[in-house]
This record gives sequence, C-alpha cells and structure tokens, in this order.
Amino acid sequence: MSKYSTKIASCLIIALSVFSLNLFAETTYKVDKGDTLYSISRKYQITVAELRAANNLSENDVLKAGQKLIIPDADIGTAAALSTSKTNEVKSSPVTVKTSEYTVQKGDTLYRIAKNNGMTVAELLSINNMDSSVVIKVGQKLKIASVPDASTVNTAVTNQTSNVNNSSKQQTTISVIEKAPDTRTYGSTVTSDSSTKWPVKSPKITQVKGKISGVQLSAQQNESVTCIHEGTVMYVGTYRGFGQVVFVQTKTGLIYAYTGLGSVKVKKGDYAVSGAEVGTAGVDPISGKPQITFMVFQNGQPIDPGKAPRN
Repeated sequence: MSKYSTKIASCLIIALSVFSLNLFAETTYKVDKGDTLYSISRKYQITVAELRAANNLSENDVLKAGQKLIIPDADIGTAAALSTSKTNEVKSSPVTVKTSEYTVQKGDTLYRIAKNNGMTVAELLSINNMDSSVVIKVGQKLKIASVPDASTVNTAVTNQTSNVNNSSKQQTTISVIEKAPDTRTYGSTVTSDSSTKWPVKSPKITQVKGKISGVQLSAQQNESVTCIHEGTVMYVGTYRGFGQVVFVQTKTGLIYAYTGLGSVKVKKGDYAVSGAEVGTAGVDPISGKPQITFMVFQNGQPIDPGKAPRN
C-alpha cells in the first residue's frame, strides 16, 4: 500500500471513530434563562420524570441558567414506570437475577448507573424496590444486575399479571396468524376472542416487534379511542417515536398506554372510567392509515395487552 493510500485509510479510520463517538455520545442540554423541566421535556419529547431521574433531581429542585442536564434516551417503558403514583405504586417482588452491590458515587444518577450496567431505569427501580420519586445519595448501596434474558422477564411479568388478575374470570386466548402484514416495524397479525374489549372497535390486531411489546390496532379515521380499564390519567403529551400518548394507571398499578393518538380528550389527573373517550385515532406517518399502538406495563415491563385486565 502506498503512503498516500495509507494516509487516506488512517483519515477514514479517525473520521469513523469520531462519528461513532458522536453517535453514541450522551446528549446534554445547557439550561437557558426561563427554561423549566417541563419545557425541556417537551423539546425532547420525553417525560419530566425521566429528566429528573437522569439528573437526580427532586420535585423541589430549581433549574439555573447554564446548568447542564443529561437528556436520556426515550424509553416508553421507563416513562411508564416513572409516571406511576407513589400511593398506588405496586410493590411486587423484583425479578430474580444475580445481583451485586454498587455504592453511589458523586455525580451518579439512576439513568447513568442503569446505562453503565446494561439495565433500564425501570429495572433498576424494580430490583431495588424503589418508587418513582427517589433521589439517590452518595454512599447509598444499590443492587445492580445485568439485564435478564427475555424468558426470565416474561415469566416474571406473566406471574405478576396473573396475581393482579386472580379475581377476574375473563380469560383471553390469542392465536397467531403466520404471515406478518408489515415486516418493517411489526410482527404477526393476531386474533382474539370477539368478547375481548379493545380501545377501538373491531380492530385488526398486529403485534409490535422489538424491545416494546404491544399491539397495533387498526381504526377508522378519527375513531374514538376508549379507556378499557378505569384509572387515573398519569401522563398526557407527545412522546418521542409514539406521537400523542395517554397513560392511565389502575388502582393495582398497571399502566395502560394509548399511543399514536390524533387528538387527546383527557388531561393529567383526570379519572377515566371504563368506556370513557381518551382521544381519537391518529394517522400512522409511514402507512398513512388510521391506527394506534396499545401497550400495558407493570413496573416498567410490558405485559400482553390481550391478557391485561379489563373492566
């Protein structure tokens, strides 16, 4: 190889290294005069609770101009876990995994500790049995663990859901149809019992692939999206990658997430009864068709929306 070629190769390697560093670099934001956690959260389309957790801020902390904030990656499961109320939060047994002890250092946040140990904030909260308003302190001892495999998480979450729904006699059976209608984003089309209540009427049900487990529901244009289990509206806003979102928390601590809404008919703090309109179906920007994505979470972990309790 000539000296010229070697020099070009070296420059490409350096450029790629810099690109990779920038691609995976942690996002920070410098606070301007007049900024609030709410205005910053709207800018980045995440929740205020996620910003607090990422920066170890309490509800009483006041931002100062020039202050630097970590902007966490958007994770709707973590957003759901951090949006639960203190009084209604479920204190279930954490997922059983091998753990080690970590001592909180100066500058640590829940977000940084979780990220450095391959966990989500929701998992870190669950394994330490901490609530969503916690502010960690230097010297505090925390349990940390590698992310459990999918079968472990799914088994644990299924067991928790079964405990929540022991009193319910309704059971839903979902059978999978082999061919997926849209391999870009979604999994298999599924069918459910005709008596199963969904947020929209007679939807085509498609599994959502990847980290988030939920279903895409086809809808009519501007169709009403209704609450399928009563609870308190914990979050209303635009969430990165999911459009307009409403979280409803039940008295047992489950979070029902109605996402991709075209309009919202409720506000934070409302008590939504079963059958109440939470919004209308939005139009998917990729397919151009009216639809919503529906998810249910327990302790930040997704559970099967078809088997989640209804009332």
